[in-house]
Amino acid sequence: MTAEGRELGWDDQIENDGSDFVLLDAGEYPFRVTKFERKRFAGSVKLPPCNQAVLTIEVGDESMYTTLHHSLFLHTKTEGLLCGFFRALGARKHGERIVMDWNGVVGGEGRCKLDVREWTGKDGEIRKSNDITKFLDPPEDEEQLAPGEAPF
Repeated sequence: MTAEGRELGWDDQIENDGSDFVLLDAGEYPFRVTKFERKRFAGSVKLPPCNQAVLTIEVGDESMYTTLHHSLFLHTKTEGLLCGFFRALGARKHGERIVMDWNGVVGGEGRCKLDVREWTGKDGEIRKSNDITKFLDPPEDEEQLAPGEAPF
């Protein structure tokens, strides 16, 4: 699952209309974190201002995958989601207290539950996209991996 492509030059010819968008069916899939950015969430009705981890994640397998952005909010209200993410990477066990190693998440792999979300674009068209709804625990025999070791 590696993003393919190349940089375009100023005078290169183009023809791809962007039809390579992949929408995966809802289900459980392997994932890999390819990028991590630190941001600040301005706050909303449901959550006050807090730090925000914006992850770029490839979901799927070698035959078909999609790339999406997923935000994790660093707040006690979302601590369960943070714990689930680090458990999926094999960096935490249930009930274990850890310091979140954000520098180690790029390249991390695990499994997640993916859903299909429908939304209305600015043009009024109904569109669909994938959302990660849950990060899944690694199988029992893989929880003993050393930090930074991929679960598969």
